[in-house]
Amino acid sequence: MSKIVLIGANHAGTAAANTILDNYPGNHLTIFDSNDNISYLGCGTALYIGRQIDDPRSLFYSSRDILAAKKADVHMETEVKRIDFEGKRVIAREKGGRELTEAYDKLIIATGSLPITPRIKGLELPNVEYVKLYQDGQKIHRLLDDPEIKNVAVVGAGYIGVEIAEAVQRRGKKALLFEAEETCLSSYYDDWFTGDMDKVLSDHGVALHFRELVQEIRGDAKVKAIVTDKGEYPVELVIMAIGFRPNSTLAGKDLETFANGAYKVNRKQEASKADVYAIGDCATVYSNALQSDAYIALATNAVRSGIVAGHNACGASLESAGVQGSNGICIFDYKMVSTGLNLRAAKKAGFDPLYTQFEDTQKPAFIKDNNHRVKIRIVYDKPSRRVLGAQMASFQDISMGIHLFSLAIEEKITIDKLKLLDIFFLPHFNQPYNYITMAALSAP
Repeated sequence: MSKIVLIGANHAGTAAANTILDNYPGNHLTIFDSNDNISYLGCGTALYIGRQIDDPRSLFYSSRDILAAKKADVHMETEVKRIDFEGKRVIAREKGGRELTEAYDKLIIATGSLPITPRIKGLELPNVEYVKLYQDGQKIHRLLDDPEIKNVAVVGAGYIGVEIAEAVQRRGKKALLFEAEETCLSSYYDDWFTGDMDKVLSDHGVALHFRELVQEIRGDAKVKAIVTDKGEYPVELVIMAIGFRPNSTLAGKDLETFANGAYKVNRKQEASKADVYAIGDCATVYSNALQSDAYIALATNAVRSGIVAGHNACGASLESAGVQGSNGICIFDYKMVSTGLNLRAAKKAGFDPLYTQFEDTQKPAFIKDNNHRVKIRIVYDKPSRRVLGAQMASFQDISMGIHLFSLAIEEKITIDKLKLLDIFFLPHFNQPYNYITMAALSAP
């Protein structure tokens, strides 16, 4: 029997805990988490704030009681202060101040990520909020009930910022979306796609402030304005959504780290010290598109890494298949999905990329109902013709199609292999020469 200590119990930690508790009952698992809740689905924060779901409690799929019922020793609101790697001990402090010391045979670190905080004046003002924890969503939800809050600045037009801007508009407030890039979602999509999302946002009342750098937040008792390099705008609430960084302060000086500070791990989630694993947003992943280590903070990656670490910590041998970073977003019913690298990311990574694209309706023209236009772009490497990424967008739900390209990247499929792929046809679903086939056939 092994003594396993798990630090952190959100998505990656919960997946690791369930893997251990459900499959290896002979081991003893101790869990430390600094929060008072477990397994919060942060992807639902914008839905909660925008009143698109009825009960925020539905955003939790586990709890202390559930894990304790499986015989885990769970310490909530307990912060791990130090790890003694040589003595294989974890030193933690409970909310009330009592210090705990727990020995381990295997250690799993799942400390997640933290919001990026820019160096601008005024971040300490009341009504400057971040989006990460359940408590953050609760506070923003309450603030939007205040009739005095009419204008809300959202800083950052990545996935979270765009979703929060939509939620603010759904609450009847005016959302001002600030972004240093010239469009939204530029990390995931090429401008052929992001321009469409920009229009969707603008058509629904979101004020787009792209290519603007936030310099200061002004106010006294509360926020009154946000200042950029292009102007000053009156707002009563600022929501920071620039992105996340790995929370690796606990052991970043003791374990080998990636360029951004994430713990470097191998395909078994093993860190640079024996019997130590790192999972979720605090650790690297292996990108099959890049064919190298990367940092891709997604809940899906976190869950898979937790499963892999759980098995390996208990003596099984299981390696990650790597990831593609598959992702998606739905804003005012416009749906965008992507996997792997967009054109800009492929160039930045040193590839010589080409792309092929196509646009058509989902179904034949004689189908009049629920037949929206679909856009697709496939990015591939010019020398090897290996598929590097794909992007799709439509008011139609075409999201399942992106999984084909995720597998293609993992299996190193070439663009030519897709040209005559056996894809079924039925007018209720698609076209005989659908956009996937046509895009592949069009590839030079």
